[in-house]
Amino acid sequence: MSAATQIPGYIVGTWTIDPVHSEVTFITRHLGVSKVRGQFTNFEGKITTGEGLDSSSVTATIQADSIFTKNDQRDEHVKGEDFLDVAKFPTLEFRSTGVRAEGDGYVIDGELTLHGVTKPVTLEAELGGFGDGMSEGSKVIGIEASTEINRSDFEVATGFPSAVVADKVKIVLDIEAVLDN
Repeated sequence: MSAATQIPGYIVGTWTIDPVHSEVTFITRHLGVSKVRGQFTNFEGKITTGEGLDSSSVTATIQADSIFTKNDQRDEHVKGEDFLDVAKFPTLEFRSTGVRAEGDGYVIDGELTLHGVTKPVTLEAELGGFGDGMSEGSKVIGIEASTEINRSDFEVATGFPSAVVADKVKIVLDIEAVLDN
């Protein structure tokens, strides 16, 4: 019996990320003493649940200029050449290379392209489950996943010392997706 068939309510299919019921957030340290939190408000993606986890996949595209940190001045600075340079690099993209069960959760390996640089990343994931959607006959899946990256690995804000803005950035994805019919 595969790990996929042991998941209660498991449904094979392709799912579209619902941006209304999903969040893409991040956390980093500022001046070494506090945390700055933000989110990206414009993103899209697909989750494919295969016959087994080894044939499952995830793709996502985030619009870099949709960053929101509750401070307009900071948002504009982060969109600029010092950080994301959204004019030159308008999207962040993720493509999974593998999905597997590990312990009580799941791992999604993949490639993140940020600021024109593609690097491998590993997301630790928790399956919220499969369930009925709001529309008659619709199905939904819920997944929370997180990873930590170093901004310097992606050549982001290389002129800013980590004493000002931490090199480590935690990314948290809280995703609800709807089964495509």
